[in-house]
Amino acid sequence: MLYYLFDFLEKQYQLPGASLFGFFTFRAAMAVLLSLLIAMVYGKRIILFLQKKQIGESIRDLGLEGQQQKAGTPTMGGLIIILSTLIPVLLFADIKNIYIILLLVTTLWMGIIGFVDDYIKIFKKDKQGLKGRFKIMGQVVLGLIVGSIMYFHPEVTIKEKDSTRITENFNVETVFGQETKSVMTNVPFFKNNELDYAEWISWTGEGMENYAWLIFIPVVILIVTAVSNGANLTDGIDGLAAGSSAIIALALGIFAWVSGNIQFSDYLDIFYIPRVSELLIFIAAFVGALIGFLWYNAYPAQVFMGDTGSLTIGGIIAVIAIIVRKELLIPILCGIFFAETLSVMLQVSYFKRTRKKYGEGKRLFLMAPLHHHFQKKMYHESKIVTRFWIIGIFLAIVSIVTLKIR
Repeated sequence: MLYYLFDFLEKQYQLPGASLFGFFTFRAAMAVLLSLLIAMVYGKRIILFLQKKQIGESIRDLGLEGQQQKAGTPTMGGLIIILSTLIPVLLFADIKNIYIILLLVTTLWMGIIGFVDDYIKIFKKDKQGLKGRFKIMGQVVLGLIVGSIMYFHPEVTIKEKDSTRITENFNVETVFGQETKSVMTNVPFFKNNELDYAEWISWTGEGMENYAWLIFIPVVILIVTAVSNGANLTDGIDGLAAGSSAIIALALGIFAWVSGNIQFSDYLDIFYIPRVSELLIFIAAFVGALIGFLWYNAYPAQVFMGDTGSLTIGGIIAVIAIIVRKELLIPILCGIFFAETLSVMLQVSYFKRTRKKYGEGKRLFLMAPLHHHFQKKMYHESKIVTRFWIIGIFLAIVSIVTLKIR
């Protein structure tokens, strides 16, 4: 809203300073500051409201030290993250931008699914919450929406390198072609780093490349579902999910910045994506909201994000990665989420296999997800979270370095 207001004032009245709102870096800085303030100032009021309404977490006895002391801690704190993200975005971003629209839809959609899940757990006294099939169905529908818009919307385009030319100063300059619709993505670690989903179906017959959405949309659905559930599993101890997500979002912000800059995208040999720079405002607000939430979620937590928060942040991260064409980096960049999810899958499959073979199920880990395994080994929560953050920072740096390692 302020973006359009100051744009009008600058064009009509040449108001001094109004032109600052034309720079996405300035608006991103304002967004992160405002989101931090909202999360830290109004977050306390939301926590007090949750306490007043007795919206507290019911803790299952997992045999972990100090676990039952957390019973009654306010949950649904994901509302703090959602509000602290949406308000700065609505004020400072170009809300007509298709990528901003996609992320607003993602935030609201996943926020509603998580809210319903938490509501059922708290008010209906059903510890299982929203049935798994309905949760997955909601994630699949969101993936279908995101995939369809990414494939069919005319403003979702890239610019490929067309040719090179010698400038007056005898420098080589890359010439980019027209904006084109494409379902290509960048592949990390490979010199010829372009992968076209259309090639996965074009071999079946002439003209079949026009049906690339049959491949692309299911891939998007898989990514959205996997990452949102991965974030949900990671939200198990104080500060782990919020801190890990902030690290991932910062790395995605760098990808959005270089992908939206024609010079950087040329130098790094990645796709130049028109209009994607506007993502920086959303990402800045999102990071500010996560860090502000950590003010109250760091050990010992005064509030839990609940599924309202964890499903939302997972969905946002997945959609941003898809937009900037870095979805194939997710196993590295979201390595913490991946490890948590994999630990659960391995635990369940190994238990079922050994029970079938030996009549008694055995476990690979003391407990899954992975962070509970280390709790069982008597590591303090703060130590586990800090070490997971360090690993997350390492993985984020590796992901960024892949821009040049081919």
